[in-house]
Amino acid sequence: MGWEIVGTIDPNIQKCVLMVMPHTSWHDFYLGIFTRGITGLAMHWLGKKELFQFPFTFYFRWMGGEPLDRKGGLNKVDSIAAIFKTKEIFRLAIAPEGTRGKVNELKTGFYYIALKAGVPIIPVAFNYGQQLVQLGTPFIPTGNIVADLKILTSHFKDIKGRISENSFDVK
Repeated sequence: MGWEIVGTIDPNIQKCVLMVMPHTSWHDFYLGIFTRGITGLAMHWLGKKELFQFPFTFYFRWMGGEPLDRKGGLNKVDSIAAIFKTKEIFRLAIAPEGTRGKVNELKTGFYYIALKAGVPIIPVAFNYGQQLVQLGTPFIPTGNIVADLKILTSHFKDIKGRISENSFDVK
């Protein structure tokens, strides 16, 4: 398709949060699936547990899906951080914009999931302007979200998604 993957993910990093941006189109899903296939690394996504019913259970799991069950009084961050404890390998892809539409602020759940699970965040840019998937450097969250987000979002400066006007503007 004319795309190139720039950078690598150390296969020894078996648990992490993949901060994938910008998320402006449904095309991002299959771009992520291709990236997973080309790198040869397991990468995962979350869906509500009701999606993982027969006949889709095996297909969604094969595609890297993990059902999210919010029973037991846990909030989403706690529920997802708990999944990391049960898996030997879990590289969770999350789009911090939370939608394909234009946003001015990122949702911070991805950050708190990584912090609570004790895993690094790896920024991944889908750069449609240059047809590059740019894999960034692993970052260990410090708990200072304001400072940490400045570092993490710098990976996405001047990156445009498929629908350019919906791309997140890095300040």
